[in-house]
Amino acid sequence: MSKIAQEQPSACPVEPRMNQRQTVSERLNALLWDRPAAAPPRWQAGLIWLARLIYALLRDLTKGDLSLQAMGLVYTTLLSLVPLLAVSFSVLKGFGVHNQLEPFLLSALEPLGESGVEIVGRIIGFVDNMQVGVLGSVGLATLMFTVISLIQKIEQVFNSTWRVVEQRRFAQRFSLYLSVLLIGPVLFFSAVGLSASLSSHLAGQPLIATPAVTALMETFGQFGPYLMISLNFAFFYMVIPSTRVRLRSALIGALVAGLLWEIVGDLFSAFMVGSTRFMAIYSSLAILMLLMIWIHIGWSILLIGASIAFYHQHPEYLTTRTHDLRLSNRLRERLALMVAGQIAHRYAAGEPAWNCQTLSIVLGVPAANTQKTLTMLEQSGFLLRTADEDPGYVPARAPESIRIVDLLDATRRFEERDSGCPGTVSDAGVQQVEQDIETAIAGALKDMTLKDFAAAP
Repeated sequence: MSKIAQEQPSACPVEPRMNQRQTVSERLNALLWDRPAAAPPRWQAGLIWLARLIYALLRDLTKGDLSLQAMGLVYTTLLSLVPLLAVSFSVLKGFGVHNQLEPFLLSALEPLGESGVEIVGRIIGFVDNMQVGVLGSVGLATLMFTVISLIQKIEQVFNSTWRVVEQRRFAQRFSLYLSVLLIGPVLFFSAVGLSASLSSHLAGQPLIATPAVTALMETFGQFGPYLMISLNFAFFYMVIPSTRVRLRSALIGALVAGLLWEIVGDLFSAFMVGSTRFMAIYSSLAILMLLMIWIHIGWSILLIGASIAFYHQHPEYLTTRTHDLRLSNRLRERLALMVAGQIAHRYAAGEPAWNCQTLSIVLGVPAANTQKTLTMLEQSGFLLRTADEDPGYVPARAPESIRIVDLLDATRRFEERDSGCPGTVSDAGVQQVEQDIETAIAGALKDMTLKDFAAAP
């Protein structure tokens, strides 16, 4: 980890001996955050990483946007559920797998018990009554807008989880939405149908009587739904975010989310068995409320899995107690110099340009902070991005023509005009102090250029 991350303020200062008055919370903070996660022994580093992960998940649930994002997705899902299923049903019908829609909904709403069966019946009735062919141009446009709004909302939430600063291009987003609407339902429901057909086919074979096959089928029956939901979660984690997600990280997050789905589903089913008082209080509204609660739980589980995948792929975000790495003014200047120096050094060596991800790994800084610095240097005219899908960055002009004093001045003044704070100071004393500071910096750096800085040991 670089000095930038190391110099973050600690919640509990390191002392030779802890004061006996320290609370349990302070001792826990000192245990988790006052030592590097990669320190030996290895088993201890793993436990510290796991504890930090649990802390980060609880922090995001209680103090972050994760719970609010799940609530927003509940509203969008209820608004878009029937139109989405109508579009999916029309696509599936063309491939002859539309009969899998109702069993899938029954499986998804199984924790609701009899209420889930009633909800599925009503949803299927709405879908059957919605004939896409007779909606007209305005109705069809409204239908597609509602469906795309749901996918766009999901993409925004996942990008927020993955700290994505730059969105996909319009063409990329259009192809993503089209694939999700047309190809996704076909592949998903075909896999569900194949799984069900395989189970029923093997169940009727004479070989099922053998102990080995019997044990295999019992295992498949127990873990098949769990693996299916986990694979679908992994598909979401890899496709939806506007960034590259490693397969291993997506699978780890998906397996944990799938396990939570099964456990919470069983607990919710147990709650439904004893919810007679709840049903009596809310009467006919109980079904709608239970549906909203279960949708909120489902989205929360999906987002928890996405957070686990993110923290697994970006462990640098587990080095600080806060949601994001907050930099002081001095550290912003230092990061700008480090980023510009690394890019100039690689440019001078004739090596491939740094991209944000690899540069973040080298510097040991979260990608969000690195991307903000790259954007600042690009908008200030010091860097140019390449035209690659994952753009790299090169100096906008010869490094010997970029003065370090100009780079630091641009870092200090960045976004001044957009901040809403007046840029002029009427106090003559303040103006004199600022002028003295700028003169001192210019005198200390003299004519030092980015080339000189990148070549320094």
